[in-house]
Amino acid sequence: MSLTFTSPAPTLDATKSLSQAILETLAYSDIFDYPLTLDELHKYLTISATKEEIKNHVSNINHVGFKEGYYFLENRADIVGIRKTRSIKSIKSLKRALFYGKILGLLPFARMVSITGSLAVLNLSKLADMDYMLVTQPNRLWLARACAVTFGRLMRLFGDKICVNLLVSENALLWPLHDLYSAREMCQMIPITGFATYQKLLHQNQWTKTFLPNASLELNHFQISSQDKSSLLQKLLEFLFKGRFGDFIENWAMKLQLNHIFATYGKGLEANFSADICQGNFHDHRKWADEVFAERLNALSLWKRGRGEG
Repeated sequence: MSLTFTSPAPTLDATKSLSQAILETLAYSDIFDYPLTLDELHKYLTISATKEEIKNHVSNINHVGFKEGYYFLENRADIVGIRKTRSIKSIKSLKRALFYGKILGLLPFARMVSITGSLAVLNLSKLADMDYMLVTQPNRLWLARACAVTFGRLMRLFGDKICVNLLVSENALLWPLHDLYSAREMCQMIPITGFATYQKLLHQNQWTKTFLPNASLELNHFQISSQDKSSLLQKLLEFLFKGRFGDFIENWAMKLQLNHIFATYGKGLEANFSADICQGNFHDHRKWADEVFAERLNALSLWKRGRGEG
């Protein structure tokens, strides 16, 4: 997900035909070698339609293939096997990632933890990072990150690379950039802890319906404790870092970590840092996705240039 990159993006027109919307949706997933089931095609469709309407219409569209329950762009049947292979490998990582996510949720100042990125849709292309989004208590984001980074370094000893590359405080739940890339990321994430905060996140980001009107942002795959219990360590450390002393340590932690980040990675187009946001995306993934998506649409004669929304 990106906050800062605002290059032109495909114009998503609510009056487009169902055929065009289906092709757009399959083209976007094709970027990631990810064919879609009927349920997924319905969820990620860029216009409002029923599942029955899609099922009755999709078989008559040129440039669409179907194999083993998956839809994809023509001549791309090979990605069905790719998805199945990646899914098997991803499930093993997901089980550990869910366990780690529960631990992250018990760290000081953590208010919600969710899995994001390719692991959230069981599409790891290799032994990649376990990506997480962390929502924190206001004015303690950088202390929360320090705890999460420390935990991640310990887990590397066990061969897992935990990457908490997106942290926002409860003051910054509304995502400022409204585009298809961000909407897909929002709808694909797997929340692990922080039921109440997750509900607030969904409530403040209803703009995703503009891009994915059929997507239901509900808790459906993984059970989240509605009690949001805090650990004893969490309560103790949060108490110790209250007030002005905590504010001083938070400011010190922010400066120290930013100096390290900039010295190590520089400043990326899609990175964004403040008291309420830590988005360490230095690979310009959204820019890459936009460009490849444009190529797919151009090949299908669906490309329109327009200003990115948000």
